[in-house]
Order: sequence, then C-alpha cells, then structure tokens
Amino acid sequence: MNKVEIMSPAGNWPSLAVALQAGADSVYFGVAQLNMRARGAHNFTLEDLPKIVETCKKNKVKTYLTVNSILYNEDLELMKKIVSSAKKAGINAIIACDIAAIQYANEIDQEVHTSTQLNVSNIEAVKFFAKFTDVIVLARELTLEQITEICNEIKKQKITGPKGELIKIEIFCHGALCVSISGKCYMSLAKYNCSANRGDCFQPCRRAYRVIDEETGEELKIDNKFVMSPADLCTLGFLDKIIASGVSVLKIEGRARPPEYVHTVTKVYKEAAEAVAKGQFTKKKADIWVKELEKVYNRGFWHGGYYLGKKLGEWAGVRGSKATEIKTLLGKVAHYFDKKQIAHLHIQGYSIKKGDELLITGPTTGVVKTKVKELYKDGKPTKEPAKGADITIPLDKKVRENDMVFLIEKIKD
Repeated sequence: MNKVEIMSPAGNWPSLAVALQAGADSVYFGVAQLNMRARGAHNFTLEDLPKIVETCKKNKVKTYLTVNSILYNEDLELMKKIVSSAKKAGINAIIACDIAAIQYANEIDQEVHTSTQLNVSNIEAVKFFAKFTDVIVLARELTLEQITEICNEIKKQKITGPKGELIKIEIFCHGALCVSISGKCYMSLAKYNCSANRGDCFQPCRRAYRVIDEETGEELKIDNKFVMSPADLCTLGFLDKIIASGVSVLKIEGRARPPEYVHTVTKVYKEAAEAVAKGQFTKKKADIWVKELEKVYNRGFWHGGYYLGKKLGEWAGVRGSKATEIKTLLGKVAHYFDKKQIAHLHIQGYSIKKGDELLITGPTTGVVKTKVKELYKDGKPTKEPAKGADITIPLDKKVRENDMVFLIEKIKD
C-alpha cells in the first residue's frame, strides 16, 4: 500500500506545536499577506521562518510556505522577498498558484508545489505544470476514479518534475469546502470588496438567505437555509481507497481553526493512514475515528464529497460548528512545578471542580487534555468548585506560564 504524507495546517505557533505533537509529516503556513488565509489565520512573520524550519527539522517534519494568492504588479516585489526568505531559511517548498511566484521560485531553485486554485483536472494539465513543480494539488471536484487514472498515467508516462522524480499528487482529505470551483469565488469581492482569491474572504456563503420572487413577492421555502455553505469534507470512512488511488500527500484544511482541531484531525488521520499501511483499517475503527473528529470544530461532515461521485448537496445546516464538544475559557497557567508535576492555575472565570475535563493550549505546549482528579485551593484539598489565583491540580504533562486553560463540555442533543 502506498505510504502517504499527512500535511497539517499551522495558522500560529500553538497549531504548529500540536501538529508536530500529533504526528504530522509536514505542515503548511503563511506569512503576512499573499496567502489564502490572510484573514482568519494569525499567520507568521518572515522573521519566524528560521525558527519554524529549525523546530520542524528536529521533528523530521517538512515545511511548506503558502504564497498562493493572486498577484498584482504591486505584489511582485513582496512576493520575491517572501520566496527568497523561504529559500534562505530552508523551507522545503512554497505552495503557489500564480505563474509569477512559480517562475520566480524556479529561478532561485526553490522547490514549488502548485495549489488547488490552478484547478488541475487532467493528465495534460499535469504534464504542463510538471515543468515547474514536483507536487500538484488536484482540483477538489475530481472523483476517486479520475484521481486514480491521473496517478496511473503519471507512472505509465513517467512524468517527472524539476527534481527528475515522478510527479506526486496531493489532495485534500478533510476540512472546509467552498461552494465555488476549487476556491475561485468572487462573492466576497462583489459584496464586501474583500477578495477571496487574495486570502480576504468575508465568507458571505456561510450565511442564511431568503429567496423572494420579485414579480409576485412570494418567498420560496428553503428547507436548509445555508444553501451555499457545504458541510466539511471527511474522507476517513474510505481512506483505504484514497490511499490506494496512488496519491502521495493528504492535506488537512484548517489554518484558521483552533489548535485542538489541528491536533485531533492530524492524530486521527495519521493513525488511520498507518492502519491502512499495516492492513488493519476496518469500518469499526473508522467509525470510532469519525466520532473523535466530531468532537472538534466542524460544519457537519460530507462523507465522500466529490471523490465518491456525489453531487454537492450536503449543506452545513448551521452557520457555526456542529462539534460534539465545546470549550469555555477559564483562565491561564500561572506556573508548572516540574518535580512535583503540579500545575498552578489562575482561574479567572468559571469555577472548576473534580471530574472536569480541561484543555490547555500554548505556543510550545501544544495541546494537553486532562481530567481534574484532585483539586487544591490555597494549598488545601477541596471538594467544592473553586476559582481564583491559587488553584493547583496534579498534571503529569508539562504546561507553561500563560498557557490558556479551557473547560471541555459535551454538547447535549
């Protein structure tokens, strides 16, 4: 069975930390503008690149920098600065869709991967872009049969990229879908003058709308009001078939989503991919993994998406998340005592009590989940709910000062 690379989103330092924690093979991220998450994700700075590379190299994880927005003439100088900085820092590859960024990367010998925005949908397009790139992200609208055929033709025709190796195919395996073709949407630009193709999408498609006949004034009934907001893609249930198609990279969407989302989704897909490689992937295991995915942010799942030849019709149903768990900010970590393995928490909001499930996140810590087995207030054991600046709990995993502390609660049906 083909071994695949699990690529995780890193919108900020905490998300980068949890991606490494969860077993990602590679991470992708943006700096400043000129990437498709200029709005929503916190992004990094050019000065962060050497540290990102150093951190990822220690964990044997590849780094991909997104420079995948449409470029205007006034963007070219900044684009060259970003790509040159990526080359200097040792970034494994940039992800781009504009030919200006692709050509410049080629000129300075910086590896480049093409973005899904290019809408590559056939083998001739693969052969064309193979002149510039070693990895091609296919259009999101292809079926599994079409993807398999493209992968087979690459081997049959021996289509190679600049490094002289066979072209690798990358596809999205999980996360948000856009109602437009491969992300090429103009609704946000038309309505708010915020271009989705320059990473500034205002997401008007995620809202509820009414349809009114202008001649009669009659309002059409729409059972599901969110008719332009697709449910999130989830391929976990047929991951064995995805991997068997011959794809090399599975990309998780979500640079604007919280660290616990990155941690859970990365961990689940990594475990599932390893199970496929060992011949241990089963429907029973897949069902358990899907339940884990449902706990974190999602708009409901479209199981299969276009890959299984399904027509678009799995709508979100709600504007926000359908996660089965919610988190509430309680406070911050004041200190961690390494020898005693005790966390000193400053609980500013709600009280905590024995039995509560906590989520602690931080730029270096990543994600730590724990259940409160013992609770101390002012140095004394307490069975009562407590809050304040002097709360301590036993914790066998290291956390750090100013890490955020959240309460995790199940959402009742």
